[in-house]
Amino acid sequence: MKILILGAGQVGSTVAENLVSENNDITVVDLDAKLLKQLQDRLDIRTVVGNAAHPSVLQHAGADDTDLMLALTRNDETNLVASKFASDLFNIPTCVARVRSSDYVEFGGDEDALVRFGVDHSICPEQLVTHQLSQLFEYPGALRVLDFAGGKVQLVVVRAIEGGLLVGKPLKRIRDDLPDAVDCRVCAIYRNDRLVIPDGDTVVADQDEVFFLAAREHIALVLREMRKSERPVKRVMIAGGGNVGFRLARLLESRYAVKLIESRPERSLWLAEHLSQTLVLNGEATDEELLEDEHVDEIDMFCALTNDDEDNIMSALLAKRLGAKRVAALVNRGSYVDLLEGNRIDVVVSPHLTTIGALLAYIRHGDVVAVHSLRRGAAEAMEVVVHGDRKTSKVVGRRLDEIAMPAGCHIGAIVRGETVAMAHHDLVVEDGDHLILFVAKKRLVKQVEKLIQARFGFF
Repeated sequence: MKILILGAGQVGSTVAENLVSENNDITVVDLDAKLLKQLQDRLDIRTVVGNAAHPSVLQHAGADDTDLMLALTRNDETNLVASKFASDLFNIPTCVARVRSSDYVEFGGDEDALVRFGVDHSICPEQLVTHQLSQLFEYPGALRVLDFAGGKVQLVVVRAIEGGLLVGKPLKRIRDDLPDAVDCRVCAIYRNDRLVIPDGDTVVADQDEVFFLAAREHIALVLREMRKSERPVKRVMIAGGGNVGFRLARLLESRYAVKLIESRPERSLWLAEHLSQTLVLNGEATDEELLEDEHVDEIDMFCALTNDDEDNIMSALLAKRLGAKRVAALVNRGSYVDLLEGNRIDVVVSPHLTTIGALLAYIRHGDVVAVHSLRRGAAEAMEVVVHGDRKTSKVVGRRLDEIAMPAGCHIGAIVRGETVAMAHHDLVVEDGDHLILFVAKKRLVKQVEKLIQARFGFF
């Protein structure tokens, strides 16, 4: 696939790095020649220096025969103007634009403003991160919660802790403590950063990172299997009043007692005016005295969400040392994520990895509904719709134990209409089913794509 990426910032460069490994033809456009040179030194891509909103630059970058354009600059207006030209002048089939301002998305009620600019799909990294964080408040103890099939099914990543009902027991015993109507599927276990492909005899150990699928209404019950029940979140402290911090406070303030720390006086005033039930504090989140004065030891969840990785890490570590029950940090540098998460910092959120998952759904072959990047892009969870019949498909009309999935990849659940079924060997796949797939190694994605695609004309 020929892909044109506008913007070589953190989002654009991370996306390019992930997509180039899948044998895509990538061109990146940016005004910063130095940034492009650094990117080209690391990756086998073409780069073009220039303003992405200029049609001549787009033409020079190969817009005439591009299959997909990702407008990922930090400027909404640049992304929208480029999308308009891509649609009207170059007939690019699919345009995805990064849009940070909620006004473009919300005005008109049905994304009318974006449609007029030729945007086929919009993504907002701040909104994606806010949603990811908000899910953690619903399930205390989870490291990550991912939605599939409109939220009917969720994949939860959790660290098993001694005291969980299943810890120290084989997976086949999981039904012992669950009601008959509750079912789940453990997709993968990472032990000391090594993948364990689970079967019924696999014993869950303390500190295992467990990936499991279950219907939304059953998640809380399955979490008890992995760690002892934790008290619900009541008090929240947010460090950083930028886009993510503001969005999260606005989302949470009606349900929790929220305090927000912001270092810039003028931004603090703005936040106080636009948040109705949040206590806004002007100060530094790394100020130990301020945290103690605001009783951080009584906080159930501390979220460090500034634009500075080091400040987020230090304030989260400080809050944890001072007694905050659980801490989360926003970290842009991908190499930090695995180093930090699960040690003194409970949850580390990477906006770029979250954004990549949203973009991959537009790039995968077949009828792909959702893709979530896992383990710093090493693994993926996908939702795909299968079509055809036993003659035209290697999947439809077959029992799950008849489907030759690559090693390390498996179907975790099937959603058929409003019905959610966990994967069992005798379940038969039907035309139109939504399959929730776990792919343990990214290099296997192409094999999975070939397997699930209908072979039209094959009889």
